Amino acid sequence: MEFALVLVVVAIIFVIQSLKVVPQQSAWVIERLGKYAGTLGPGLNVIVPFIDRVAYKHSLKEIPLDVPSQVCITRDNTQLQVDGILYFQVTDPMRASYGSSNYIMAISQLAQTSLRSVIGKLELDKTFEERDIINAQVVQAIDEAALNWGVKVLRYEIKDLTPPEAILRAMQSQITAEREKRALIAASEGRRQEQINIATGEREAFIARSEGEKQAAINNAQGEAASITAVADATAAAIERIAIAIRQPGGEQAVQLKVAEKAVEAYSRVASDARTTLIVPSQMGEVSSLIASAMQMVAVGRTSDPGDTIQRK
Repeated sequence: MEFALVLVVVAIIFVIQSLKVVPQQSAWVIERLGKYAGTLGPGLNVIVPFIDRVAYKHSLKEIPLDVPSQVCITRDNTQLQVDGILYFQVTDPMRASYGSSNYIMAISQLAQTSLRSVIGKLELDKTFEERDIINAQVVQAIDEAALNWGVKVLRYEIKDLTPPEAILRAMQSQITAEREKRALIAASEGRRQEQINIATGEREAFIARSEGEKQAAINNAQGEAASITAVADATAAAIERIAIAIRQPGGEQAVQLKVAEKAVEAYSRVASDARTTLIVPSQMGEVSSLIASAMQMVAVGRTSDPGDTIQRK
């Protein structure tokens, strides 16, 4: 009975030792009597108990590795503190187990040396502008060496680039000077554009005023011409009507009467003004006869009916 119980216990231990359950995205390396015997994949696996053993366990997931910060010297002999992070993945568990005693440390050290080599080929200003190029070159350098370790380097990212304090102050001064320069250029361009706009506005205003003055002059000339034409037409019509009236019976007597009245009015105004010197014609008989003739015409006009016609003498 005791022997059977021992056999059952041994059988249970044998089964436990022979069955291995590997998690997903994992790989276990099996050694048989100290020699590589195979790699167990995810799921239930059977091994020879007490002969086979699990020597290494690897995760096949992407692993982030923080690369220690280091001081790199650029091409223009400037010290630069660089901090980065590396992403890698185990692709060959057998090589990862036997290719290197510590592939994580090997990758970290190789990343640091590759980064120093890449930074040393660039100037300080380029290191800030070409981070993508630096990352790609570091990944390429590490990946070539990591093939023998069963590791695939996926990417490398620079977390921080820190130049010395003096370089930071110089860069800040340079940035400030560049911004002031841009501000001055922008201000000068603004003043230049302002002067151009003012000159353009003045030119357009002068052109508009000259066009207005030109149109006003044209309108005035046309108005004056129309006025002169109208006056001339009215004068011509009046003269024509006077000429027609003179040719009518009694027309000449009416003209003589009008002339006599104007003459009498003129002499009356001259005589009434004390400040005016009266110049008497040398032949007063003509004036007397003119006045007498005018008075006679007035008298005839009063005694005659309104419908009567003045007879020519």
